[in-house]
Amino acid sequence: MPLSLWVAFMPDKTTLAVLLGGALVALVIFDAFKAPGQLSGLGVSLPEIVRLSKHRNADIEITIENEKMQLGRIRLGLPFPAAVYSPIKELVSRLPSDSVYSVLRWPCKGLQQGSTILDKCYLEAISPRGFWAVRRSFPARLELRVYPNLLVERKNLSSLYLKRGLGIHTQRQVGKGREFEQLREYFPGDSFEDIHWKATAKRGQPITKVFQIERTQQIYVIIDSSRLSARPIALDSDNLKGLGPEEVTYTSTILERYVTAALVMCLAAERQGDLFGLMTFNDRVHHYLGAKNGKSHFNSCRDAIYTLQPRMVAPDFTELFAFIGTRVRRRALLVFLTHLDDPVLAESFADSIDIISRKHVVLVNMLRPVQARPMFSSTPAVAVDELYQYLGGHLVWKGLRETEKILQRRGADFAMLDNETLCTELISQYLTLKRRQVL
Repeated sequence: MPLSLWVAFMPDKTTLAVLLGGALVALVIFDAFKAPGQLSGLGVSLPEIVRLSKHRNADIEITIENEKMQLGRIRLGLPFPAAVYSPIKELVSRLPSDSVYSVLRWPCKGLQQGSTILDKCYLEAISPRGFWAVRRSFPARLELRVYPNLLVERKNLSSLYLKRGLGIHTQRQVGKGREFEQLREYFPGDSFEDIHWKATAKRGQPITKVFQIERTQQIYVIIDSSRLSARPIALDSDNLKGLGPEEVTYTSTILERYVTAALVMCLAAERQGDLFGLMTFNDRVHHYLGAKNGKSHFNSCRDAIYTLQPRMVAPDFTELFAFIGTRVRRRALLVFLTHLDDPVLAESFADSIDIISRKHVVLVNMLRPVQARPMFSSTPAVAVDELYQYLGGHLVWKGLRETEKILQRRGADFAMLDNETLCTELISQYLTLKRRQVL
């Protein structure tokens, strides 16, 4: 435009303006040929695995290799999936001229549990004269693993974790213990039930069995990943206050809450000195991890279920109970996280539970449906639609109460748990059974 105005006001300088314009065009074209070379000495290195906790801020460490040490400003882009949120769309940085390697940190946050892979990243640099911006994609292999956020649940369970039999939080163990420890001579007052008759006959004097409290027990959490696990969890206004607009879009499902509860149970069992096992099923058993302890076992359990997704199939309880009967030989505590608000599924579960309830201790838990409550227990209905909703919720609640009575007669305990206190109530059930030495 300046050259055009120059020609308009000074026609006698047209030749000079044309020469200057041609020189400018030639400079721009020459700069275009030099532009691709700006990225020839660059390299981008991303970590192979980045572990994130859901709804917690984290950083991805990116290493830029600048062999020429001449390039200054760059723009970096990563194709994040929708389940991983980043507050920035691109990362602009100026590389130092005295170092070959530069480390950049990209902030992000996981919104949904699972694993995603970034197979490329994008880099942009400015041409030597600044007329062009050249871009190039670099191959990468970055796996983003979004794990359940256990920090909030562990804070809620801090009071339960402290009650381990130390100091002022000592818990009284009910009973004398069930694990055999040793034999000793009979003392007056010993129960006749504790006399070891074979040892008495062999030694010619009364011998008593001594028992101790059983320390190491087996705990199995069994997660239902069938079609009903895909239902979203309704969050109240208090829970929505701490979430951003991008987090509200990816609210938790019932299956994600079950996965979180299972990992918290694993931590609690480890802290109590018990062995923890895990199963997942829908129309068949998908994962089975035998009861063990240790950090490596916890990592194995976490890696096995953090990508667990619900399938649109009905659960097969008969096959599940047959699998448990053949694999779990030792008496164990079986904690089911399933859904029995469907009458057909509840009937199938109750008809097949005799296979395991005679040998193992069975706890059946499910998240309480939103409307499952007795009639007249909430606010009065204002509209006719609310009246029908309350009536339907009452019928669901009544069916679950009948299922609870049937399971109790068959030797299993049933409980409906609230979303906010799911982990707390599970741990309370576990510690209560352990204190009573039911196993």
